[in-house]
Amino acid sequence: MLPSDRDEIRDLLKRVAVALKQGDVPFALCGGYAAWVRGAPEPDHDADFLVPAAEAERAAKVLAEAGLEVVDPAEDWLTKVVQGDSFVDVLWRTCGIPVEQDLIDRAEDLPVLSVHMPVLQATDLVVTKLMALDEHYCDYGRLLPVARALREQVDWERVRREVAGNDFAAVFLVLLDRLGIVQPLSGD
Repeated sequence: MLPSDRDEIRDLLKRVAVALKQGDVPFALCGGYAAWVRGAPEPDHDADFLVPAAEAERAAKVLAEAGLEVVDPAEDWLTKVVQGDSFVDVLWRTCGIPVEQDLIDRAEDLPVLSVHMPVLQATDLVVTKLMALDEHYCDYGRLLPVARALREQVDWERVRREVAGNDFAAVFLVLLDRLGIVQPLSGD
């Protein structure tokens, strides 16, 4: 029997995390699988990890030395690890901003598919997802289940401050307020 796509991505997620841990590379699970660990629906595509920008080259080397297939895509802000039809993105920039060590340091060690690994905090996770919104990608339908699932784990006031310059993110927060998912700011 062949593994399902979901089994394959889950296996690759674990293998990447173990390789980064064994290579002593600072990292954190982010994106859809980080949200899933915290209660959101399981994503139906790739998994994502963050590494500090200063560790990007070393992370790629560690992954290759662990026997994983590492691919350098055209984008200059990530490395892909490929297995079959699945892949994991290892990012060192998000929304054009280099990943800093403090973001990784705030991650929480959680069990993910029986492997303990750093997982981005819920507030940081929501901020990174909202800051990715722009005129080319503005899919509130994918964000709504995540916001609902994580709402009690998120510091919404911090989210509001950090995404204030992104109109697409600000509008999504208004939607969350109007749907009663989060409480509006006092005075709104």
